[in-house]
Amino acid sequence: MQKKELKIYDSTLRDGAQTHGVAFGINDKIRIAEILDDFGVDYIEAGWPGANPTDDEFFKRLPKTYNSKLVAFGMTRRPTKTSKTDKGFQAILNSGVSTACIVGKTWDFHVLNALKTTLNKNISMIADSIKYSSSRLDEVMFDAEHFFDGYKFNSKYALESIATAYESGANYIVLCDTNGGTLPFELEKIIKDVKKIIPQNKIGVHFHNDSDVATANALEAIRLGVTQIQRTFNGLGERCGNVNLINVISNACIKLKYSMKLQKNLRKITYVSRFIDEILNRNSGGNLPFVGSSAFAHKGGLHISAVEKNPKSYEHINPSKVGNKRKLVVSNQSGKSNIVNQLKTKKIKFDDKSSELADFVKITKKQEFLGYAYDGAEASFELLALRKFNKIKEFYELVSFKVFDEKRFNENKNLFTTIS
Repeated sequence: MQKKELKIYDSTLRDGAQTHGVAFGINDKIRIAEILDDFGVDYIEAGWPGANPTDDEFFKRLPKTYNSKLVAFGMTRRPTKTSKTDKGFQAILNSGVSTACIVGKTWDFHVLNALKTTLNKNISMIADSIKYSSSRLDEVMFDAEHFFDGYKFNSKYALESIATAYESGANYIVLCDTNGGTLPFELEKIIKDVKKIIPQNKIGVHFHNDSDVATANALEAIRLGVTQIQRTFNGLGERCGNVNLINVISNACIKLKYSMKLQKNLRKITYVSRFIDEILNRNSGGNLPFVGSSAFAHKGGLHISAVEKNPKSYEHINPSKVGNKRKLVVSNQSGKSNIVNQLKTKKIKFDDKSSELADFVKITKKQEFLGYAYDGAEASFELLALRKFNKIKEFYELVSFKVFDEKRFNENKNLFTTIS
């Protein structure tokens, strides 16, 4: 049986930089590029040459020893320029890397209203830009911006745009849901029509997450035969973000049985996700699928009891496959089995047959009723257990305390100053 192969194209360093509240410094980009390369993504979009000083400096400092292919991103030549005279376009070709992703318009609405040019002129821009860059670089991709919206409003023109790019030498045609409004059930007909003019092993996709279906769209596109998935780790990106490559990679490797270069490093994916968030001073989402700290956390007593007997009861995969771990949480939802598990984890000895254990379960639930929370406060739970099972020596005892509350007039006679 022929292996199903999938290429992963990461755009965290470029599209991820458009995230509200995220700013990449040059050292941030270098460290993230190194971790992505070590993880084994096929392509790393390094940035947009000529767009800003950070990207320009990053391209100057790129080492020659990357295993991943480094990609320069940029747009087709402008309507009033040629590929030779457009300085922005030339910056892509002179960036020092041998792979480029060239973005162009495929929605007639954008051609007429954003580019302010004619539909025929835009086709000429695509053809000229792809031909010229293909003659200078080893690999060129055409990023078909707004393709899905373009197809819905004028399928003939959208398909003509990507056919022109492919015939002009593009190695991949990347279909983009730039506004994030496409739904999974719409993909089958669209991609079926694309495959009539573009070989399916030359088709890539990238989805924005404005409708909260980016992962579903990506997996459906894979099912329909596309061979390259683009976008970012942790779903970084403008507005609602992009498809989260973590979800796509994990599902494709584990459930869809696709072959990928990074497959041998899948256990590193949780580390990579948290590393990127740490570099960007972001809190990692606890409920992120696969890599979140709560992705395999169990709180209900019924769930915990079943998981301890067989993890398949409430887990869709073994967390170790993605470098994560199971977490059994103590709370007022806990049963005896969870308390026992936590006591064993803390290496606190107890008699399973004594009434002490039953009393301790009641104590933890009463404490939660009073407002204490042991969900995420493992040290507090440990102290509570040590005190109950006489495993701790108390050095201090609260005898009494006093509280003073005094009100005085300040300079403004109508205001009080309170001293506590």
